[in-house]
Amino acid sequence: MTRVIAAPHEFNVDDLYLDLAGILGRRLYLKCEGFNFAGSIKMKAALGMIDQAERDGLITPGMTLVESSSGNMGVALSMVASSRGYRFVCVTDSRCTLANRRLMEVFGAQVVVITHADEVGGLLGARLRQVRGLCSANEGFVWLNQYANQANWTAHHASTAPEIARAFPALDVLFVGAGTTGTLMGCARYFREHHPEVTIVAVDAIGSVTFGGAPAARVIPGVGTGVRPPLLDVTYVDDVVHVSEEDTVRACHRLAERGFLLGGSTGTVVAGAAAWLEDNARDGDPTAVAISPDLGERYLDTIYYDKWLEDVYGPDVLAGALAGK
Repeated sequence: MTRVIAAPHEFNVDDLYLDLAGILGRRLYLKCEGFNFAGSIKMKAALGMIDQAERDGLITPGMTLVESSSGNMGVALSMVASSRGYRFVCVTDSRCTLANRRLMEVFGAQVVVITHADEVGGLLGARLRQVRGLCSANEGFVWLNQYANQANWTAHHASTAPEIARAFPALDVLFVGAGTTGTLMGCARYFREHHPEVTIVAVDAIGSVTFGGAPAARVIPGVGTGVRPPLLDVTYVDDVVHVSEEDTVRACHRLAERGFLLGGSTGTVVAGAAAWLEDNARDGDPTAVAISPDLGERYLDTIYYDKWLEDVYGPDVLAGALAGK
């Protein structure tokens, strides 16, 4: 069927799943959210936040939207903003890939890169301080605040979660990466309301403070935070698994060996799901779904570049593998 669209956000593939049984040795379905013009699941939340701000009368064309982002949300917002007639300023940090920075600039965004972390809050804390400063100093600047914006999680409550429920009516466990926790909260709230038997497992990065862990330096953007997101309500989460960046890298490369080039956030979620299933489902084979937020092309200079891997993690980072290899 021919499909014609007039704006980039009108296209999104919402029904594609990868069967990872042949790669992981156990049943896990990966919901691919990277097939839209923004290249990640963040398109849904970006559109949701801008739509809500327009309905509330907070923004009108010609105003400047401001957001803190490690990459994917910035790309999505820059794309929607350009199509709606808004200027956009993204405050990011040195972990944002060059590809994501260039994409934002192509769509007309101004990109501010933070290089020095705050003592409390790290790079994210420094980014948020910069955002507040920009908004207080410039009339017509509006911070969407993805970390506290209710439209972030409601976008996934209305789309991502019911899509999964329709595709897998006998779902046992859902794995969701935790960044701003918008995707996590939208899905967790939906399943608690409609299918409370489903186990919700959050996947976080070691070094993230989101679930009370000790802060530590991280270089892969996406999953994990230096400041606990206000959106998070842990009562909706049944379990949490923390993943090292080395395991994220190994998961990405293991998928690539089978022809699937996926992003760093996806590698983290897959590694976490594999570890959780190994520890909690040894005697069974539950129906499990993990959400893949992004594709891998924007990580060619980092996660998929041997020199970068060796410089950051040492020469043996690809030694070893996920459970089941």
